[in-house]
Amino acid sequence: MSAMIALVPAAGSGSRFGAASPKQYLQLLGKPLMWHTLSTLAAVPAVDRVVVVVSPEDEWFDGFDWSIPKLEVLRVGGASRAASVRNGLVALAAQGDDWVLVHDAARCCLTVAMVERLIARLTDDEVGGLLALPVADTVKRADSHARVSKTVSRDGLWLAQTPQMFRSGQLLRALAAERESAITDEASAIEMLGLKPCLVEGEAQNFKVTYPADLALARVILASRKED
Repeated sequence: MSAMIALVPAAGSGSRFGAASPKQYLQLLGKPLMWHTLSTLAAVPAVDRVVVVVSPEDEWFDGFDWSIPKLEVLRVGGASRAASVRNGLVALAAQGDDWVLVHDAARCCLTVAMVERLIARLTDDEVGGLLALPVADTVKRADSHARVSKTVSRDGLWLAQTPQMFRSGQLLRALAAERESAITDEASAIEMLGLKPCLVEGEAQNFKVTYPADLALARVILASRKED
């Protein structure tokens, strides 16, 4: 029977956030931001293992009490997301047909329901897929002077989210080092194999904390859930 593994690459420095530590370790309701991410993944009954991939030089992880069931840490993070995921898959030595759900550490407002919806839709899928949102706003293409050069049709456009769920063996093949510079997420790597990942509708609250204002919004969302 194949396993269900949640893999969280967390070797990034979070330079765009401008904080003293990587954003995954910033305090959010008394816990590191990434604690909320990992706790949600661990709370999904179908998930057997929750694996976080940090940099070998990471000096923050051991400074926190994680106390999360199913959690494992691998210190094999690379210089890019693709490298961290690839290194993590190699270190896991997972079976080729094991499902891997790769999730951004900074998407801390994920819910169990979102993950279960993804798993239910993809468990029998030949390729796998990802949470994503249909584009609802009007899309403008800018020129080099930040002026509108064209209004782009939003028909068929989706915004990729995570988790992105694929078979371990296929994903490892897709993340080949020679393609690394062209890989923006796991789905794009799978597409390079000529395959078509399935889009499963996500939720707007599953956003990626990138800037300080995002952290404030995540705080409000998570606090409101505690009150419910």
